[in-house]
Amino acid sequence: MTSSVLSAPLASIGVPTEIKPDELRVALTPDGARELVTQGLEVLVQSGAGTGAGIGDKAFAHAGAKIVSREEAWAAHLIVKVKEPQEEEFKFLRKDMILFTYLHLAAYPKVGEALITTGTTGIAYETVQMEDSSLPLLAPMSEIAGRLAAQVGAHLLERPHGGSGVLIGGCTGIRPARVIVLGAGTVGWNAARLAAAMDAEVMLLDRSPERLRNIEAHRRGRFMSVVSNQALLERLIPTADLLIGAVLTPGGRAPTLVNEHMVKGMKPNSVIVDVAIDQGGCVATSVETTHTNPTVNIHGVQHYAVGNMPGAVPFTSTEALVSVTLPYILGMAGRGLEEAVADRPELLSGLNTVGGSVCHPGVAKALGISPRHPMACLR
Repeated sequence: MTSSVLSAPLASIGVPTEIKPDELRVALTPDGARELVTQGLEVLVQSGAGTGAGIGDKAFAHAGAKIVSREEAWAAHLIVKVKEPQEEEFKFLRKDMILFTYLHLAAYPKVGEALITTGTTGIAYETVQMEDSSLPLLAPMSEIAGRLAAQVGAHLLERPHGGSGVLIGGCTGIRPARVIVLGAGTVGWNAARLAAAMDAEVMLLDRSPERLRNIEAHRRGRFMSVVSNQALLERLIPTADLLIGAVLTPGGRAPTLVNEHMVKGMKPNSVIVDVAIDQGGCVATSVETTHTNPTVNIHGVQHYAVGNMPGAVPFTSTEALVSVTLPYILGMAGRGLEEAVADRPELLSGLNTVGGSVCHPGVAKALGISPRHPMACLR
């Protein structure tokens, strides 16, 4: 790894068009591009990168960005994306670049191998972690994914869409759907809150009594918070009309909380929405799906496990993402990664790969590789 990519300002920022199936988000808005350009930085946006989010090339050009080819966008010093590189993009990875995006290497080990082989510095949005353990660059997408989980689940319960024909909120004198949410983090809380707002009977499960205690002050409607354990899961899951998996292990694979036997015991035509699929999934039978073909039926249960759920609402998601990533992009591009880390130490936890080494313990464990301390990676 050349030291310049870590210590020197990064004069150019590349924004490639996302090519993951059904991914319509873009990693920068025209307002974000304008902010970078006013700092004397060169912004290279691939032609058509913002089309899916309703942002045309003219808007980026008006903001001062240059509209370029895919190859020119990838040739920049700092590459900002939304999703992990796809296999056809591996050829663009190189040692003298920084890639800033959602990587989810525990779920996509081939991407990890490519970053290691090429020596690329990979910084993952989802592992940038504050001292209070919050995940500032994951939070807005988790909020959106959680709300979508309840919305999508309600839709899939409808009989024409393969569901059991249960209206999520029921009606006068008729019971509502029972929604069980696994995990009370940002995804789970937002899923539970929206489901409760639709008058579902919601049970939010988490292993942390403290987390549940904090949530109790804000709960509304038919909403219960319950401290989770294996025996409880075995009893409750067969009663669910809609099961939402919302657990997270930063950088690592999501724990498998629901085994195949539990899925077999669920109601016919019930629904599973496994939001944790981009970290491997928390339901044993989940397989990653796409927005085009979002569900598979396994053991009579509909499984929705789209790996880029917020991509369904690309305008909202793009605006939300850039609102939190832009300060980090400005810091790295304007002053170099070493100075950016000194100013924002949480970036250190975002380092996943540097110079062929894996710098995040959770990622290293998932990939079966010995980690290197992130500070050592920067030297």
